[in-house]
Order: sequence, then structure tokens, then C-alpha cells
Amino acid sequence: MPDGPWIMTQSWHDLLFAHWPVDRRMLQEKVPAGLPIDLYDGQAWLGVVPFHITNLAPRGVPSIPFVSAFPELNVRTYVTLGGKPGVYFFSLDAESALAVTGARTMFHLPYFRASMDVRVEMATVHYRSSRKTRMPSAEFEATYRPTGPVQRPEPGTLEHFLTERYCLYTVDETFRARRLQIHHPRWPLQPAAADIRVNTMAEAAGIRLPSTAPLLHFAHRQDMVAWPMETVA
Repeated sequence: MPDGPWIMTQSWHDLLFAHWPVDRRMLQEKVPAGLPIDLYDGQAWLGVVPFHITNLAPRGVPSIPFVSAFPELNVRTYVTLGGKPGVYFFSLDAESALAVTGARTMFHLPYFRASMDVRVEMATVHYRSSRKTRMPSAEFEATYRPTGPVQRPEPGTLEHFLTERYCLYTVDETFRARRLQIHHPRWPLQPAAADIRVNTMAEAAGIRLPSTAPLLHFAHRQDMVAWPMETVA
């Protein structure tokens, strides 16, 4: 864990990890030059991750209804800088205007407002998102559910490579690399099934997904804490 006190907490619920193998050169062109793409057995990966958040609050501050809970949808890949593996986000769509404005201002993250709806019926999640900006279109509509027992990802496996990452990377307005470190228990992953009816999230970032079916995992809940953003030398 990083030195110093953590400053923020969140809980993530009903996550779908949908991953596709993508061309490394195409992906690297979309990532800042100082953030090298991570590969697993020579292959780059892109993830589309829908979920919803509760308990978003600074340390010592109680969560606030209608402010601390909202849906979010991420498009991400994987990078390592200074020997520390992390996540790079092409986009983060959220229903909360406050979260979008705050994250863009304080953390230099590519957040977008979206109209979103999440319904959970028994073990099945019905998820819909449509970005409010008209061009390019960024929409996602899917129904998904877990199909097997929880398995914690083991080091060396693809599941571990794709999920067990404890920081995110971005760049500021002067293109300096920035890192935000987090901590949480190992992911309680389950195999998943999904009917993805609409998905233009990667296309909106200029990335073409292959026609192959995605690798799917589900996680019911993850609780996390985060530290202040730092500049990476």
C-alpha cells in the first residue's frame, strides 16, 4: 500500500469485465507516448466495464444520497510505468454531472456525461448507457449475469493480468504522467454470460474491436480506497 493516508473510498457493484484482444500498434497510437502498453503473451487487450458506484466520499465524510451513487462505464487498457502495472482509461462515462466535472478538473480523467439505467433482477443485470455528446456516438446496452462460482485470480493468469491492478495512469495538460494509487481485496471474479446488443464505446475512442466474442467475467462487489494523484518522475 502507498505511504500516507488514503483520501477517498468507493464501492463498485455488479461489474462486467468484457475484454477483447486488439492490435498493439493501433492501441499504442491512442495512448500517450510515455505510457507503454502492457502485453500478455504478446497480446494487447481492451476492456469495456459497466458497473455502478455507491459510497463515493472523501475520508471521514459520510456518503450523500443522489451524489455518492451512480452508474459508470469504462473503456480501458493496461500499461506499466516505473515498474508499477496500472490501467489507462480511454473514457469513463457517468450519470453524475458532479462526478464528471470533479474528475475532469482534479484528476485529468476523460469523463463524459451519459444517460444511464441499471436494473438488477435476481442475478441478472440490465445495463444501458448513451453518452450525451452527439458525436461520436458512444452507446452500450447489455444484459449480463454470473454463470459460476467465485474464483480469485492467481498471479500469472490472464484474469490476474486484466484485473489485479492497483493504480490508474493519465497525463495532465503539460503531458506529464500522473498516477492515482488504489487498494482493495483481490477481485471475486466469476465466469459470466452477456448479451451485448449495442456497443460503440471503443469505436468512440477510435479503436476497432475484433469480431470475436469477448472474454467475460463478473464481480458482485468491490470496496476500495484511493490516495492523492501524484506526478510520476
